[in-house]
Amino acid sequence: MNSVTNHRGALQAVIFDWAGTLVDFGSFAPTQVLLDVFAAQDVQVSLDEARTPMGLGKWQHIQALGQLPAVAARWQARFGAPMSSADVDRLYAAFMPLQIERVADYSAPIPGARECLQALRERGLKIGSCSGYPRVVMDALLPHARAAGIAPDEAIATDDLPAGGRPGPWMALENVQRLAVSHVAACVKVDDTVPGILEGHNAGMWTVGLAASGNAMGLNWAQWQALQQAEREQRLALASQPLAEAGAHYVIASVAELGAVLADIEQRLARGERP
Repeated sequence: MNSVTNHRGALQAVIFDWAGTLVDFGSFAPTQVLLDVFAAQDVQVSLDEARTPMGLGKWQHIQALGQLPAVAARWQARFGAPMSSADVDRLYAAFMPLQIERVADYSAPIPGARECLQALRERGLKIGSCSGYPRVVMDALLPHARAAGIAPDEAIATDDLPAGGRPGPWMALENVQRLAVSHVAACVKVDDTVPGILEGHNAGMWTVGLAASGNAMGLNWAQWQALQQAEREQRLALASQPLAEAGAHYVIASVAELGAVLADIEQRLARGERP
């Protein structure tokens, strides 16, 4: 193979998700607001239900949530008709100001995230990011994250691109372009959701799933720390399964463990392996 198809060089960039990956241990900002928005319509949604479509753009997330059989049945019982696109528009319009208002409340860095980003910079790696959040929410989140030491080189929102968001590759590939990365195989996509892992695969990147800090586990930092070792391992295995089944090349607890994974990927690249 020639160099165009077989990258044997070092890694060039790591592209992160936001909630559940760099900030907001347990990914609570999107889910809590969704519960409130549906409750205002007198339709109860559980936290587990709200987490099911996580990783999609928020309009698509609301639509997918309304299509879950149990939620769809409650909506039908309340309104006498299935949820329509106009209903999704209305819920999204209610969701947006609440999400903008509250996202900073959940923007605390995930333990180890600041140190992870610093280590990447010391290695000369570029740092990208993308999110299921729309631009107006990202613009509310970014100043708080930067003040707390979380400042990727790029941050792409789900509505920045006309092609759309996850699981398509477009946000990840926009990072490649803006960061001037020469080969997608030199990139690693890090995410806590199945759509985010699929995004990385569709972009031709290495993928790393995060099982403890994100949506699949759904615990805050204090709750995670309070678990006994046996329960922690059991829950970690359950949270890891969907990420592994989505094709994640690696599944770890959080970004605090990313360094060893990147070293292994570079050894695989040196052997001529591709994502």
